[in-house]
Amino acid sequence: MVNWAYFPRSDKATRLAVGVVQAFEEVHSSIASDQHTLPSNGVLAYVAAPLAELGFAVEAGKKHADKIRVPVLYGNNGRVAKAFEADAYHADERFVVEVEAGRGVANNQFLKDLFQACMMDDVDYLAIAVRNVYVAAGVTNPDFDRVVTFFDTLFASNRMRLPLKGILIVGY
Repeated sequence: MVNWAYFPRSDKATRLAVGVVQAFEEVHSSIASDQHTLPSNGVLAYVAAPLAELGFAVEAGKKHADKIRVPVLYGNNGRVAKAFEADAYHADERFVVEVEAGRGVANNQFLKDLFQACMMDDVDYLAIAVRNVYVAAGVTNPDFDRVVTFFDTLFASNRMRLPLKGILIVGY
């Protein structure tokens, strides 16, 4: 089952956010974390076509030319001086998607995704996909629940203002 949560909780998920959830639902039998242990690029490979149908540019491989680079800083003559890579980017809707697997929570990769999305120019929305469950050393970790709890706490504390309009967490 695909789980999802949209933040802030007071806002209805955007049409594109719901489309991202549907993209994961479309391929869920191939990526379900309770049945498969795919790396993040393996999950992205399955969800790439449904995301592309929604209008996302999707990372096609490991070569520089295959990467999706979103500007962060501009230098002389308007050239991009710093950019971060994204798994998928919808320029018109200003929406970034990041797909994580094993290290999504264990190594706090979801926090790096949040930070980078906050720094990216022309980004208002972020989706982070993580495993519903991650089994490591025989211990089952509820990754989706942990990430959702983090964002519930972040938004409830009201101590930090994010420059993003919406954040979607998808558990696969």
